[in-house]
Amino acid sequence: MSRAMADTPKRRPRRQFTDEFKVSAVRLVLDEGKSVSAAARDLDLTETALREWVKRARADRTKGRTGLTTAEREELTRLRREVRILEEERTILKKAAAFFAKHQR
Repeated sequence: MSRAMADTPKRRPRRQFTDEFKVSAVRLVLDEGKSVSAAARDLDLTETALREWVKRARADRTKGRTGLTTAEREELTRLRREVRILEEERTILKKAAAFFAKHQR
């Protein structure tokens, strides 16, 4: 084992949180005025995760004026998936057209 690997801290295993837990954590920050870092420390969360939850909740509360709402994020994900599928289909059709054009002569 190299020395660099021995000095790096172990990564925390990825955890799953319920929507209710996320809502209560966000409520601590937005409604009760607790700082993100203090709330994250109290709940044993990373600041980054809690900050992202707060950012999304703010966007939902302001109906999209401060960022993408949950519905907009879901639609964006759906549209990106649809674009990826359409691009794959277009690539297949291009190859098929080239194949048939080459063999028709």
